[in-house]
Amino acid sequence: MKQNKNAMLFIFLTILIDCIGLGIIIPVLPDLIKQISGGSTSQAAAIGGWLSFAYAITSFLFSPVLGGLSDRFGRRPIILISLLGLGIDYIFCAMSPTITLLFVGRLLAGVCGASFTTASAYIADVSTDENRAKNFGMIGAAFGVGFIIGPLLGTVFGTWGPRAPFYAAACFSLLNFIYGYFVLPESLAKEKQRAFDWKRANPLGSLLQLSKQKVVINLIIVMFILELASQAMPNVWSFFCIERFNWNEKQIGISLAIVGIAIAIVQGGLIGWAKNKFGEKRSLFAGLVFNTVGFICFSLANQSWMMYVFLIPFALGGFAIPNIQSILTQKVPANEQGELQGGLTSLISITAILGPLIMSNSFAFFTRPNATFYFPGVAFFIGALLSIFGLFFSYRTLKRMQ
Repeated sequence: MKQNKNAMLFIFLTILIDCIGLGIIIPVLPDLIKQISGGSTSQAAAIGGWLSFAYAITSFLFSPVLGGLSDRFGRRPIILISLLGLGIDYIFCAMSPTITLLFVGRLLAGVCGASFTTASAYIADVSTDENRAKNFGMIGAAFGVGFIIGPLLGTVFGTWGPRAPFYAAACFSLLNFIYGYFVLPESLAKEKQRAFDWKRANPLGSLLQLSKQKVVINLIIVMFILELASQAMPNVWSFFCIERFNWNEKQIGISLAIVGIAIAIVQGGLIGWAKNKFGEKRSLFAGLVFNTVGFICFSLANQSWMMYVFLIPFALGGFAIPNIQSILTQKVPANEQGELQGGLTSLISITAILGPLIMSNSFAFFTRPNATFYFPGVAFFIGALLSIFGLFFSYRTLKRMQ
C-alpha cells in the first residue's frame, strides 16, 4: 500500500512538472526570443507561436509511440527516460544560442513531454473501479496547480534572466527522475505486455485500432470536443477580461490563479465523492451540464464579479473528463492502455493547435471596430455549444452501454 501511494505521488508530480515546465517559460519566452534573435516584440510573438506549434505537433506525433512502447516494455522505463530527456532538453534550450536550436529544443520537449501519456496509462493500470475516476482527477488537479505555480515560478526565476527558468525546470525534471528511479514500481506485468507495432504507434493507427469498439471511439470524440471547448479559457480569458472589464495584468494574474485553485479543488477533491455518490455516468452528465452553464454565463458576463461567481459551475464541469477516462480505461485491455492514452494525448494536441485558431479568431472577428455584431464572449459561447453537443452525444452512447 505504501509503495502504491509513493508511486501515485510520483505520477502526480510527473504530470505536475510537465505542466509547470510549460508554464514556467511563458513569462520569459518573449525576452529570450528577442535576446537570441535581436528582433522586435511583434517578431518574437510570431516566433513564439511557431515554437508552440512545434511542441504541439511533436506531442501529437509521438504520444502514440510512447504509449505503444510502454505497452511493450512497461510504464516505468518510458516514464523515467522521458523525465531524463525532458531535464536534458530544458538545459539544451537554456544554452541555445540560436533560434534554430531553440526550435530543436522545443521539438524534443514535445517528444519527452509525451510522458503524460504513459503516466495516464500507469494510473489506469493501478486503479480500481472505486478510485479510477478519483485518480484520473489527479491529472486535472495537477494541471490546475501547474497553471498557478508555473508562471509564478517563471516570474521569480526570470529575475535572474530569461534562461534561468529553463534551468529551474531542468532541476525539477531531473530531481523527479531520481525520485522515481527509487520509488516507482512497474505497473504492467510482463505477461500483459504486447508487441510493438508501428502501424498502431501513430495517431491514425491508434485511433483506428480503438475505433473497433463503438463506445470507446464515441467517448473519445466527446473528450476531443470537451478539450476543444476548454481552449476558450487559455486563449481568450485575458483578452476578454481586458476588452469587457478593462482589467490590468495584476487582475488577470489573480483571476487565473483563482481559476487554477478552483480546478484543483474540484479535480483533486470532489471527483471521487461525486463518483461514489452518483456513479460515473451521472457525474459525467452533470459535468457536461455545469460546463455548458459556466461557458454561457462567461459569454454573457457584464460585471467583473460575475467572472468569479461563474467559475463555480465552470470548475464543476471538471467532473466530465476524468469520468470519461475512467469509463474508457475499463473498456480497453491492460496491454492497450498505453495505446489508448497515446491516442487521447494526440487528440488533445490537435485541440491545442485548432483552439487558438478558432477561439482567438472568433474573438477578434466579433470585437473588431466594424463588427456587425459585437460579442466579446463568442469563444465562451462556442465552448457552450460544443459542451451541449458532447452532452447529447455521450448520453446517446452511454444509455446503450450495459
